[in-house]
Amino acid sequence: MARTKICFRTLLGMALFLSAATHAADVANGGALYQRHCISCHGDTGFGVMPGAPDFSRGEKLFAPDSELAQSIRDGVRVMPAFDGLLTEQEILDVVAFLRTFQ
Repeated sequence: MARTKICFRTLLGMALFLSAATHAADVANGGALYQRHCISCHGDTGFGVMPGAPDFSRGEKLFAPDSELAQSIRDGVRVMPAFDGLLTEQEILDVVAFLRTFQ
C-alpha cells in the first residue's frame, strides 16, 4: 500500500511538471507577435513610440505581475486595442515573456 502511494505521488508530480512545461511561455513566438502587432507603437527596443506608451526599455510597467500585463494586452489600454480574440491566451503569455526581455 505504501509503495502504491509513493508511486502515485511520483506519477502525479511528473504529470504536473510536464503539464506546466508544455504551457511555458515561448519568448521567440512572443517576439514574432510583438513584431507583428506591437512594434509600431512600442518600438523595436521597447521605447514607447506613441505618446503615453510605456517605456519597456527602462522597465516601466514591467514591475507589474505577468497577470496584469496579460490583462492589459487582453483588454487594451487607452488607445491600445484589445487583443482578446485576436491572440490566444498562450500567445498573450508569449508576448508578456518577450516584454520581460526588455528589462
